[in-house]
Amino acid sequence: MPLISSRRTLLRAGAGLAATTLAAPQADAQGRRVIKAVMHAPLGVLDPFATTAYITRNHGYLVYDTLFAMDKASKPQPQMVRDWTVSDDRLTYAFRLRPGLKFHDDTPVTAADAVASLRRWAARDVMGTRLMNVMETLEAIDAERFRLVLKRPYGLVLETLAKPGGPVPFVLPKRIAELPADQRITEAVGSGPFRFVAAEHRPGDRVVYERFAGYVPRDEPASGLAGGKVAKVDRIEWLEIADSQTAVNALLTNEIQVLENVPPDMMTLARRTRGVVLKPRGLGNFMLMRFNSAQPPFDNRLVRQAVMAAVRQKDYLDAQIGDDSLAQECSSVLSCESPYAADVPGPQGNLERARALLRESGYAGEKVIILHPADLPSGSALAPVTEQLLRSIGMNVQVDTMDWNGLLARRARNVPVEQGGWSIAWGLWSNLDLMNPIVNLNLDGRGARGYVGWVEDARLEELRNAFSFETDPARQQAIATELQRLSNEEAYTVPLGGSKVVTGHRDNVRGVVVDLVLVFWNMELG
Repeated sequence: MPLISSRRTLLRAGAGLAATTLAAPQADAQGRRVIKAVMHAPLGVLDPFATTAYITRNHGYLVYDTLFAMDKASKPQPQMVRDWTVSDDRLTYAFRLRPGLKFHDDTPVTAADAVASLRRWAARDVMGTRLMNVMETLEAIDAERFRLVLKRPYGLVLETLAKPGGPVPFVLPKRIAELPADQRITEAVGSGPFRFVAAEHRPGDRVVYERFAGYVPRDEPASGLAGGKVAKVDRIEWLEIADSQTAVNALLTNEIQVLENVPPDMMTLARRTRGVVLKPRGLGNFMLMRFNSAQPPFDNRLVRQAVMAAVRQKDYLDAQIGDDSLAQECSSVLSCESPYAADVPGPQGNLERARALLRESGYAGEKVIILHPADLPSGSALAPVTEQLLRSIGMNVQVDTMDWNGLLARRARNVPVEQGGWSIAWGLWSNLDLMNPIVNLNLDGRGARGYVGWVEDARLEELRNAFSFETDPARQQAIATELQRLSNEEAYTVPLGGSKVVTGHRDNVRGVVVDLVLVFWNMELG
């Protein structure tokens, strides 16, 4: 059956399907149990440590495994680790791997693989770097044991090893983890429940995974990203369908069995279609406008503050989400689902104030380049709204349109706009990756060594360090509040609001786990 892209035809098809459910395929021509899915973006980067892109993270959770993982309550649980000990002085952690772990190339997983992977990951991750800064040694003791020795007690060791968002501390073979630091990883070999089928990867069309028969799951039930990762289907195909209407129609007509993100404007149609199940994810998403603070004009504090003053969150939520039942205004850069969220001043929707700040800044018409991800439904409305807003306060604006993977590559370049740089890009985050001041990259103040936008702010770093070593919850909350206030006052990042996220699947797909992110282990075809 051909995919339907017309909205009118789609509505007719949906109405018909409300009364008739198509029989779901149980197996392909080779007798394999296959789940076809459409994810939120095309997979462009295979290197699990090279990007914060969620599609690479999701790919990683199929292919790789982690030493610890967050359960659905966001508590770290052992995953590849069998057991561990902590010395009385809280300085020495000794870990032992589970028996029987092996990579997809049939080589055994060893402690040396874990150590090499952690070292490569930590050099590219904010939480990892902070752990390494208080680390005395990290070394393999033998094939199954490794040891971490700290210079001083650190309260986030297990939380760091269980970091759920990209880059995730996945474990790779030592031979891959020790590739030169400037060399991108292109060989996807892990020890997870599914293996990446490189020969069938067709960018722009599909990504294919097959069940790894050598994977030994934990005994505990699946919970969040932790517990037993049982591969119950033989094959997973991610079909890359950029048009959201076409993707929804593929779900309604049973051409795919899973749709990672059901667009808000398609929710009513999906709800009334027999055979479709809608499952809200445990945590929502958050939209952030990110300035390039290292380049003109947003290296000027007053210019950033002018845009912060102009932004009205409801305009962005209406344009991008379009459903008040799913949208949430929130001025906290940590998201309002964070236990550390604070009600601090944020976007004002005050155009007169914005124009006054822009005049005071000395802005002289410097070009503002806004990056626009045309193939990413979850961010497609942000650039047009911003273009209109900035023009209304007197800024010289140019929108550069590209695909999401092109945007990620462009966003990583810290050069002037005349040399292919950028002024405004987007953070489309799961709240999972914003919840505390250490994991939240938008509070990174390390300048050229830090997160894109390259904010250099010693006070941000001072407060984040204080948070990471603080053991008093009340004091932690006070530090987190001050961080949020400082970030909004300096206008490094503009919070645009949050939304609930809903996954859709056919009713013959069982065991769908969406506690934190959509994972494919434990899914089965009924």
